[in-house]
Amino acid sequence: MSTPDRFISGAVDLGQIKARAEARQQAPQPQNTPQPGSGPSPHAPESQEVVTFFEVTPENLESEVLRRSVQIPVVVLVGTPRSPESEQLKTDLADLAAAADLKFVVGYVDADTSPEVAQMMGVSALPTVIAIAAGRPLTDFQGGQPREALEQWTNSLVEAVGSQLQGLPEGAVPAGDTAPVAPEPPADPRFEAATEALNAGDFAAAIQAYEDILAKEPKNTEAKQARDSARLLQRLAQQQEVGQDPIAAADADPADVEKAFAAADALIAAGNPEAAFDRLIAQLSRTVGDEKKQVRERLVELFALFEPTDSRVIVARGRMASALY
Repeated sequence: MSTPDRFISGAVDLGQIKARAEARQQAPQPQNTPQPGSGPSPHAPESQEVVTFFEVTPENLESEVLRRSVQIPVVVLVGTPRSPESEQLKTDLADLAAAADLKFVVGYVDADTSPEVAQMMGVSALPTVIAIAAGRPLTDFQGGQPREALEQWTNSLVEAVGSQLQGLPEGAVPAGDTAPVAPEPPADPRFEAATEALNAGDFAAAIQAYEDILAKEPKNTEAKQARDSARLLQRLAQQQEVGQDPIAAADADPADVEKAFAAADALIAAGNPEAAFDRLIAQLSRTVGDEKKQVRERLVELFALFEPTDSRVIVARGRMASALY
């Protein structure tokens, strides 16, 4: 485990996170329709009650991580409920934050349900813990750690940078009991092989492990969502290797289905699923036969990354049905 006295290079592009958050705030939203998974309002850091442990979403990433870190250190855990190491870190860090008297707070990113946030954080293995202060990534580590080591690490973090930050507003107090309940042991050991593969960055092996489960249990929703998340992360990693802007490439060649797929993935990672859905629904009108089927299947796969009750998915499903029939 590294000490919090050096800055990691390029792991988290917080400037891009801020730009994406501002773009989401400027985009028109449906009237009286709350966005599922949305966190505190953009003014949350000024609240007198401060949540010491919270789930990081695309909606609260800028306000609760970037802007909060100007006041106090923010420890971000990127993990998965399928990993015992992730779950133990989640519990231990939440307990330490609750006992720290607001010297730091902890944000949790579920890489399965929010792969776009995990992508923004630039992680290469699960679990990964990143310390952020003054809007910058300060230090990080991967894998599980004993609770005693975590306590020493967070104490060193606060000692190194706590006094250099703005501090919370006068009168700030911890919000109620926010620590998560101790997790149950993993119910399905078949997921362990996939989790190990993800930790090693072997997306193909992880996808195959989920496919093996689905071959026996086609209706296993947990395996299906995890497989689709792994597929998205694999495609995004391949895009990074290519090194070109997939959205610009798709705009220049709107008839190319593969370029449209890559652009949709990039938009999902950027926290803009509506634009990703719109792009592929428009593609349905340009395609026939097998290509149209492929576009429909990719849309369904992207829908599965979100809750079925997500208003963005509901609207997009209706528009897809109209485009198909």
